Amino acid sequence: MKPTFTLNRRQLLKTMAVTAGAAATASLLSGCSPARFLHGVASGDPLQDRVIIWTRATPNFHGLVLVHWQVATDRHFRDMVGHGETFTDETVDYTVKIDVEGLQPGQRYFYRFTCNGRRSPVGRTRTLPAGSVETVSFAVFSCSNYPAGFFNVYREAAQRAKRLDFAIHLGDYIYEYGENGYASEDAAALGRVVDPLTEILSLDDYRRRYAQYRSDRDLQQLHRRLPFIAVWDDHEVTNDTWREGAENHNQGEGDFFARKARALQVYYEWMPIRETEAGNRERIFRSFDVGDLLSLHMLDTRIIGRDQQLAYANYFTAGGGFDAARFSADLSDPNRSLLGSEQLNWLTASLQTSTATWQVLGQQVLMAAIALPSPLIFQQISLPDYQALLVKAQADPAALTPQEQAVLAAPSVPLNLDAWDGYPAAREAVLQAAVVSGKNLISIAGDTHNAWASNLTTLDGTAAGVEFATSSVSSPGLEAFLADVDPKLLADAFVALAEPLQYANTQYRGFMQLTVTHTEAVGEWVFIDTVKSLDYRVLEDQGRQLKVLPGAGQLHVTESG
Repeated sequence: MKPTFTLNRRQLLKTMAVTAGAAATASLLSGCSPARFLHGVASGDPLQDRVIIWTRATPNFHGLVLVHWQVATDRHFRDMVGHGETFTDETVDYTVKIDVEGLQPGQRYFYRFTCNGRRSPVGRTRTLPAGSVETVSFAVFSCSNYPAGFFNVYREAAQRAKRLDFAIHLGDYIYEYGENGYASEDAAALGRVVDPLTEILSLDDYRRRYAQYRSDRDLQQLHRRLPFIAVWDDHEVTNDTWREGAENHNQGEGDFFARKARALQVYYEWMPIRETEAGNRERIFRSFDVGDLLSLHMLDTRIIGRDQQLAYANYFTAGGGFDAARFSADLSDPNRSLLGSEQLNWLTASLQTSTATWQVLGQQVLMAAIALPSPLIFQQISLPDYQALLVKAQADPAALTPQEQAVLAAPSVPLNLDAWDGYPAAREAVLQAAVVSGKNLISIAGDTHNAWASNLTTLDGTAAGVEFATSSVSSPGLEAFLADVDPKLLADAFVALAEPLQYANTQYRGFMQLTVTHTEAVGEWVFIDTVKSLDYRVLEDQGRQLKVLPGAGQLHVTESG
């Protein structure tokens, strides 16, 4: 059992000798700062023989903190399987991470921390199962914006934790904006104004923002009950991050690469995650094998390999026309990267070598090809008016004016250039790898704040798998941006106009439960009615279950039950 991201004794003694002198060493060791566990406990990155356990020891005064940890098979800690002690200090924001080794596969464990007689809450975790595995169930989350509303979605999942095995968080675990930033209009009334009040830039800024999020009782409860498998999206750094910059970063905010490094440092401090490569925090992609049932490949579609996003605004000519030829050429550039060559090669090899029934891609942005008529994307016509034109064209096509005919004849274009739709060559490489290796592929995604289910096909129409995408924890969805459109009509229109899309919910916050057996994989969407009050209800009439079956000819979304 080894600590990660905390001070070992050799580092500790060296630090004290340099900063305080050898004579002070003994008194420092015997007088470590007492601490409280204000941010709860967490576990994550489970493997078959180990798991990360985490806490933060908030000190009464700056200095070294000595923390003891225990792991047992029972909640009363009578059957201890591991224990130890470690030091932490301000260099890692007083966080503690222990990589507990030597555990048994597929087992539940309990863990806790103590400091100067103060004891943390007890956490519950588990290891990945090995060998023949019949079923596994994940709760999938994305986009938890503290000022946008309460984390009722986390609370609902925590209450269902006994029916779940693991939590997957697909990013936007925090948001970087200041007090008047995105989705903050109700923050003061809800008592959820961000800390610090400014957009986060410095190391201390990022640490304070994580501390605020982890002070939330519902998030603490979920972390306490389920081990997390997590990856970042853009807001852990800043909006629309790509390899060398971001939409929400300007020269007045300093060097982008320095900001990114600070953000990733704090992510590793506060999240129960191990570094896959020492000294390279950007390399977050990694796999988790659930026996012979499932291989989960967690991808980074945001930082390590992404080329800058295209923007439609850059393809309109001075006369107001859209330069479709130039846009198409740039979009279809075969060298346009989303994963980067190293990650793509790793994923391709992982798909080829895995013998599990299912291959699941845990990643941030929609993979399915969702294209809509360009007049809608360019806001040249409203959705109700476009639908009226379709009705008119069917009922009396001769009555269409030349302008109306032009609108209906306009080509479809990708809905979201920040998603895989903005990187079609990169998507094709992944889907072809799945098809060639004969794998049963499922993509799970977040980012859009709405729920989706789609079929995945290669450019020649070959079925490659399916995508189940979760709604957000609290960030508003399309219902906030298209408030004048009935959400059900909007969702139905998306499904009707985008062929791969089989299901959409554009109105409610929630999470997705993915339950996998050897014979089927079922996505179940759970929605709640509000994040603006701590009193909420589950919308049973809005929930949906869809499934996919393994095998050639069956890799498409179907109804469950």
